[in-house]
Amino acid sequence: MAEAKDLHEIPLIRAGLPRHSAERAELTGVDGTLLALVHLAPPLLARLTVADARAGAERTPEPERIAAAGELFETATLNGLSPQAYCELQSRVAGVPVAVARHSLRDVAETFAGVGARFLAERPAGASAAPVPGEISTVWTRRGDVLAVIAPSNNPGTHTQWLTALACGYRLVVRPGTRDPFTPARMIAALLDAGVAPHYLSLLPGSHATGDALVEAADLSLVFGGDAAARRYGEDRRVILRGPGRSKLLHTGEITEQTVDVICRSVGYDAGMRCTNATAVFTDADPAELAAAVAERLARLTPAPPQSPDAQLPVLPLAEARALREHLTARLEGAVDVAAPLYPEGPVADLGDGSAALRPAVLLCDRPDHPGARIELSFPCVWILPWRREQGFGPLRDTLALTILGGDEPLAREALRERSIRKVLLGPIPTYQAGRTSPHDGYLSHDLMEARAFGTSA
Repeated sequence: MAEAKDLHEIPLIRAGLPRHSAERAELTGVDGTLLALVHLAPPLLARLTVADARAGAERTPEPERIAAAGELFETATLNGLSPQAYCELQSRVAGVPVAVARHSLRDVAETFAGVGARFLAERPAGASAAPVPGEISTVWTRRGDVLAVIAPSNNPGTHTQWLTALACGYRLVVRPGTRDPFTPARMIAALLDAGVAPHYLSLLPGSHATGDALVEAADLSLVFGGDAAARRYGEDRRVILRGPGRSKLLHTGEITEQTVDVICRSVGYDAGMRCTNATAVFTDADPAELAAAVAERLARLTPAPPQSPDAQLPVLPLAEARALREHLTARLEGAVDVAAPLYPEGPVADLGDGSAALRPAVLLCDRPDHPGARIELSFPCVWILPWRREQGFGPLRDTLALTILGGDEPLAREALRERSIRKVLLGPIPTYQAGRTSPHDGYLSHDLMEARAFGTSA
């Protein structure tokens, strides 16, 4: 086991300044190796940090500074970690293939660079950033000053969502996910090095109680999580929830190689750990034929330790991986995993070091209302369900991204009118693809900002 002096340490960051805490947590890789020490913030310190952030002077970061920070995130040594060292450490702890972390360096940098264009695209055309002298005009203004972010650990790119809030002028207090404090710590270090005012950036690793204290103290909160987070915070109107994606594909017509390719890319991209990875496919063709083709293709994904360049699947401690698969088995309700026979050694790939990769699951269902369509797990797991046009979009509600395969434009227009479907893609476009300024789950700034009337005399 590594000695404490050899471990990477992640301090608290209070209003831009690193601080040590009496309480620290050991952070191990998915294979059990001790890799880092994380300083933890108690709830009282969370409240004090929000107060510190609120007290700082107004200095909204310029888009140019944020763009410069993106370049630093991709190329610089930050917090003592080179880009490659960061990628390896993040992948070993979070179980994300290192290839995902490496291409996320560029993805994050591009998001930083585009934050100014996104802010302008999201602002209503009739609203200005400042009042017009002598007129009663519309101004685009914040609903508060401090945003708490309760972050996840699934994919490094998820953290780019809170950059919009920084461009809007919010001071950010981030409670990172337990298995990936590295990404927000690196983003904050890059932003500080690029000259963003220190009181705009805080990082407070901690418990659920720390997260609750931040939500209570901040003006608004951006909370990532599943159904449990929705139950925990769903009644608080100051909380912006980013929950399960439950992204889907709707296939009509013949089953082609292109059909199978787009489905498999939608399911398996970035190891199936994005909220825009597809978790259900509805088809008016033969579901069994489609499921068999998808299972054969996904079974080619390589199980390997996350720091290996060959890794294509998420990795967990062995006991956790087995428990997750047992959880899935308990929820089949008549569905059949047609991928399971393709794994002679079982769906959990024991890597021999105390960790295991989760091989893809392809669940064949016999009805469109099977509850599996609402199940989202942190590995490539897709439910294949029958569908007929007369059934409409009832079975496809509550979908973050929907790809419609088959070229039926009237069907896509109909899907766009279903309010619970947040993004519609027509044609062979994987569910995870997005435009440079297209909304993710709506525009975040529309939750953070509001249009108000303001007038001055000439």
